[in-house]
Amino acid sequence: MAMTMTTLRLLLGDQLNIQHSWFNDVDDTKIYVLMEVRQETDYVLHHAQKILAIFAAMRDLATQLIGRGHRVHYLRIDDANNHHTIPANIDALVKRYQALAVEYQMPDEWRLDQQLYLHSRTSTIPWRMVESEHFYNGRNQAADIFMGRKQWLMEYFYRQMRVMYQVLMDDGKPIGGQWNYDHDNRKAWRGTPAEPIDRRVKHDHTRLWQSIVDAGVASFGAPQEQQLPWALNRQEALQQLAAFIEHALPHFGDFQDAMSTKAWRLFHSLLSFALNVKMLNPREVVASAEAAYRAGLAPLAATEGFIRQILGWREYIRGMYWANMPDYAEKNFFNHHRELPAWFWTGNTKMNCLSHAITQSLEQAHAHHIQRLMVIGNFALLTGLAPSAVHRWYLGVYIDAFEWVELPNTIGMSQFADGGLLATKPYVSSAAYIDKMSDYCKGCHYDKKIRIGEKACPFNALYWDFFERNKKILAKNPRIGMAYRQLEKMDHNSIAEFQQQAQRILDNLDAL
Repeated sequence: MAMTMTTLRLLLGDQLNIQHSWFNDVDDTKIYVLMEVRQETDYVLHHAQKILAIFAAMRDLATQLIGRGHRVHYLRIDDANNHHTIPANIDALVKRYQALAVEYQMPDEWRLDQQLYLHSRTSTIPWRMVESEHFYNGRNQAADIFMGRKQWLMEYFYRQMRVMYQVLMDDGKPIGGQWNYDHDNRKAWRGTPAEPIDRRVKHDHTRLWQSIVDAGVASFGAPQEQQLPWALNRQEALQQLAAFIEHALPHFGDFQDAMSTKAWRLFHSLLSFALNVKMLNPREVVASAEAAYRAGLAPLAATEGFIRQILGWREYIRGMYWANMPDYAEKNFFNHHRELPAWFWTGNTKMNCLSHAITQSLEQAHAHHIQRLMVIGNFALLTGLAPSAVHRWYLGVYIDAFEWVELPNTIGMSQFADGGLLATKPYVSSAAYIDKMSDYCKGCHYDKKIRIGEKACPFNALYWDFFERNKKILAKNPRIGMAYRQLEKMDHNSIAEFQQQAQRILDNLDAL
């Protein structure tokens, strides 16, 4: 009797692509392996919704695959024979099924890529890695595009992508004659138009959540286990995409940078979770947005701004990640080492902007890019919080945060810890910017207009202190010359006052 050539095919928790070519044919010799392991829940402290949503989506994919006739081995978090690391579980399953090969899709995180590669080298059977069939570009394509260039500017990369994939192009030129309409997309939201209804399907995952808790998995944030709104599968993700295109994209551009205490979603798609676990393909998301523009259903500025986030920023960030790991995670240009204030885990601060952005993050496992960059990240950079600690917090708290996309955004864009490899300047501001783009300053304990004193908004003194103490390394940056020209006009007493004010703030961060 001929021996069955069994192959194990590993699917990671962010590889939930039911359209992958692996699944085109049903083959009894292929066993799909999905596993809920402490290795993945514990490498950083995660938001409860992140663990719950990924596990629920993994289980749903396994059910779909079984329904299509595929063989699936699913290891649950509380299974007695779960070794809780990917290599140990694979080894045990190889032995159980007498598998003669292991296949896995290309991991998107460096630590997993290294773990699987190194373990494969100790194996007595062949391991094969295949493409995840998700991104526009290969891992190293961005490096090829930027070859010979001193700085990796996203705008240059984005234009190459537009041309390469013929997105928002007509006759070889960008539609509308411009590549970028960012200047049109910076309006504050004052209540109109109304925030669209949240049409996401809500799921009761009470039993799954209890099994996660009983297994001893630590987490933080609100689990919302009885009404979890994150997509369970591709079908729900497609419904969410369609709802965004119809109801939110038309206004997305105008208000993509706006922040409000009255509407946390505003006109954002909230599709990043479905995209980053690969329920959706970026090509279909981009195509849907472009089709809406060409049908007259969404303005060009909104469409271009949304597409730039996916075709431009998302692919660019991935290229940055793979070109600079593993050293990138340790970058610390300003030599910042301060610990995170305790209220990063509670939202209990008198600073209304930070209280709202952090509380929302803890409740929803989501905040949009300006809340992440210009409120939370801005404060972290001005106060000198350790970039690695900020990185771990972002990686844990946001449902869409996987290291390939989160790490460069945090280390490079938010904290300027790479010294300008990614961003052309540190993204910091005083209270003025936050007030311009939000209603956060209204009713705040602190006064946005005051620099010195107990009621002064901490952002004001911290902003000037940041530029003063980093004068030697930042003064020649052409993009922040205005700040130093203003500093030169200040007298010594004024500078000393805001430095003292900043030091008082830094000495009492937990009390803000």
